[in-house]
Amino acid sequence: MAYVPGVALLLALVAGCSAGSDADDPDADSKPGSPTVTAAPPGKYRTLPESCRAVPRATLEDLLPGAAGLPEEQQDRVYEGTATVTYDTDRKVGCRWKSDAPDASRNLSIDFERVVSYDPAVSDDDRAREVYGRKQEAAALPTAAGVTPSETPSGSASAPAGGTPSGSPGGTSSASPSTDPSADPSGSTTGTDPDADLRPRLLDELGDAAFLDDELTRAGSTAQHRTVSVVFRTSNVIVTVQYTEQPARVTEVPDSRELQEKAQALARNLAETLSD
Repeated sequence: MAYVPGVALLLALVAGCSAGSDADDPDADSKPGSPTVTAAPPGKYRTLPESCRAVPRATLEDLLPGAAGLPEEQQDRVYEGTATVTYDTDRKVGCRWKSDAPDASRNLSIDFERVVSYDPAVSDDDRAREVYGRKQEAAALPTAAGVTPSETPSGSASAPAGGTPSGSPGGTSSASPSTDPSADPSGSTTGTDPDADLRPRLLDELGDAAFLDDELTRAGSTAQHRTVSVVFRTSNVIVTVQYTEQPARVTEVPDSRELQEKAQALARNLAETLSD
């Protein structure tokens, strides 16, 4: 009988160690049915293209006609472009081209931005949608009654209706309502304004969302220059194309239709390249 307390004490110590091992188990306190946090999916794109090689030479020859008359060596330098200075080529890259001709100078730039969300609850695509939405809002595109821009930043209002571009497409230096007596009394100029389809607007069938801006400006006594910008988002990448023309003569106004068509064509080619 003298040994029974010792045996009881040994059993108690063994039981205590077993209980302590459960306390050290991180899953020991988990309750059945507790919610599991799942990280948001990453974006489709993990890298970006080499920007200065993203535009075929044939396209550059069309967009930069002033280079055609240069010696071959100078043409090569024009078409090589100049890479945008960036500190993280996995997140943002760009390239610039410029050509001068006796009648006009033209500038082309493209920028790729890969958006990454550092919030595990927010996907890269959702973060890119917010970034794109801020760009679209900043452009202040004119909106028709009842039409809402396709993407806006989370929690923000859509682009203000009736925004006026800096320059009206078609050659006039400011946007003004139509004075054509045949215009609709409600204020709509559909069918009466030949430049209606050239105004800054949302674009269809280009990436996940896209818009076009058209700006005509004059700096001092220099000739007016027009810049057409096409911005689109595809998954977590945002692409910006800017195409500018400045005629040599002060009296000339760059043609909207030509610049817009070429800028859109390039943007669509870049979108296809990204999708490959």
